[in-house]
Amino acid sequence: MAKGKTLFYCKECGYEVTKWQGQCPGCHEWNTLTEAPSAKGGKVSRTISSAGRPSRVNEIETQEESRKTTGIQELDRVLGGGIVPGSLILVGGDPGIGKSTLLLQMCRTLSQQKMKVLYVSGEESARQIKMRAERIGEFTDDLYLFSETCMGTVLQAVEEVLPEVVIVDSIQTMLEETVDAAPGSVSQVREITATLLHLAKSRNITIFIVGHVTKEGNVAGPRMLEHMVDTVLYFEGDKTAMYRMLRGVKNRFGSTNEVGVFEMRNQGLVEVANPSEYLMQGRLENEAGSVVVCTMEGSRPFLIEVQALVCHTSFPMPRRTAVGTDYNRVNLLMAVLEKRLGLHLGDCDAYVNVAGGMRVSEPALDLALVAALLSSHYGRSLDSKTVLFGEVGLVGEVRAVSQAERRVAEAIKTGYTTVVLPESNRQSIIKAANLDIGNVKLVGVKHIRELEI
Repeated sequence: MAKGKTLFYCKECGYEVTKWQGQCPGCHEWNTLTEAPSAKGGKVSRTISSAGRPSRVNEIETQEESRKTTGIQELDRVLGGGIVPGSLILVGGDPGIGKSTLLLQMCRTLSQQKMKVLYVSGEESARQIKMRAERIGEFTDDLYLFSETCMGTVLQAVEEVLPEVVIVDSIQTMLEETVDAAPGSVSQVREITATLLHLAKSRNITIFIVGHVTKEGNVAGPRMLEHMVDTVLYFEGDKTAMYRMLRGVKNRFGSTNEVGVFEMRNQGLVEVANPSEYLMQGRLENEAGSVVVCTMEGSRPFLIEVQALVCHTSFPMPRRTAVGTDYNRVNLLMAVLEKRLGLHLGDCDAYVNVAGGMRVSEPALDLALVAALLSSHYGRSLDSKTVLFGEVGLVGEVRAVSQAERRVAEAIKTGYTTVVLPESNRQSIIKAANLDIGNVKLVGVKHIRELEI
């Protein structure tokens, strides 16, 4: 009998080679190649569709997918309105960020809707999950807990319980006995995902998979994992910060432009319905170097405080620090201020901070950064009811940004009276006349020289 061919897979990117190497040719990481022999028993791949022949596109009957709400509005927002039966959803995030807590809270709300839910954990015992569940609230008898790592046993449990929703926590701890590899390896993750995909499509069961992430922030295992599932959600945020953000990076049944915001408390994750008001808590008014900017996370506007501190230094090399935004972008804007406004900042330290632990990289932050730097340099404060946004170019021009009408609407809803924005955006808003600005003053600027600080 011919000997089975042995392949080596990269744990980081899934690159395949026939001979072990110290460095992966695909991602150039060291010591990431692991041996993954072919599956035992000549296992054939599963098929999802039962169609016997190809069909013309006009012959296929379609119907609108009926979604089921999870009972958590922020989660429903990211999913596109709720969970779609028969979908496979991957949830990734750093350890301790709250993935298991969020899914356990979702299980509680689904079970209260008389939906059978099976929670499979390969990391915790049923008693440990029960202890964590007691902190969240009361559960109904429609939630089933199962501590198991063998995939065959899990499939038997699904046949017995017949749930509508299954949670697998986590994919890296599950073991397919027909694959001669360790749990969490590329071949194990790929085979188990294929099994769960077939289960979801054939039984019309919604399956949530929890995935561990690498130090780079990507889901551990082959990149193919994200291609196989229907939806990929990432739970982001610093464990020491006051908020968590749920972001969809792939969604076959909805938009990927939505973001859900949660706050971690003793009783679990709490939804943040108005993130702008929440992030602005504790802001001091009429302080030099403090500016409010309206940024966008997908299609959702956020009001965030941008702080800057500019002070003279006695050292020959001034220090520059940026927290929450791109360090190189701050240096670029300071160079624009020196060249276009004649400011001498070569002997000044500059510290920039986006309050609340937010990470903002969009160009609309430029105008607020410039205003904060000028405000701190001159020691003059801006009106506390003023919001700024706009992109700044190398010659000092203020360029238009996307979704300006939504940004202005968010400022009006939060109670701000003045919005400083690119002149082209101001003209577009006035010409469209779709927004009732009331007594709010729209100030359009074409160049940073027009900023009155």
